[in-house]
Amino acid sequence: MLYVVATPIGNLGDITLRAIEAVKSADVVAAEDTRRSGMLLKHLGIKKSFISYHEHNEAARTTELVGRLGHGENVALITDAGTPGLSDPGLRLIRECIKRELPFTIIPGPSSIPTALLGSGFSAEKFCFRGFLPVKSGQRERELRAAAERAETIIFFESPYRLTKTLAACVNVIPERQLCVARELTKKFEEFRRGTASELLSHFQAHPPKGEIVLVISGS
Repeated sequence: MLYVVATPIGNLGDITLRAIEAVKSADVVAAEDTRRSGMLLKHLGIKKSFISYHEHNEAARTTELVGRLGHGENVALITDAGTPGLSDPGLRLIRECIKRELPFTIIPGPSSIPTALLGSGFSAEKFCFRGFLPVKSGQRERELRAAAERAETIIFFESPYRLTKTLAACVNVIPERQLCVARELTKKFEEFRRGTASELLSHFQAHPPKGEIVLVISGS
């Protein structure tokens, strides 16, 4: 059985009972970063064998894990934070299980997407998650222009190192739209900062951001 296990996005107290049981029952834990995942399992008092499973070895590891699943082993797939397959490795392995009719189950849990959406205070009736914004400026602006034409709330992941560039692009593309920068979700210094692109740009130019960031854009 493959267990696709959501892990805490910050606060380790958010781990679910099902996630703990799934990891305990696994013969091996496939982790995006074995060091970070090792700290989580140490916190939980669980000792397990790890193998790395990240974007640079996903294809080869998928073949290996499919073989282990085919021989009846239990595999727990986890990522650094959140749910495997959502802007993180995992979907390839799930598709192979579907293709080969191997059993798998999704263990839901903490996610920065609904956390940021609800914390923004913007409409949650309809929303669209678009993953990470492109690194290149031209592609980033095209993505933001496409978002500007949508009626629903739009959610992006962003790096703290690119946030001011993204906000500067928002000043040009969606200057009147309300935005929310959700930062360090569920952690000690959790922050939801709302305002126009220019207001947020001024703030983060003066206070360089740190930590994981979710950018929420109100709908049109």
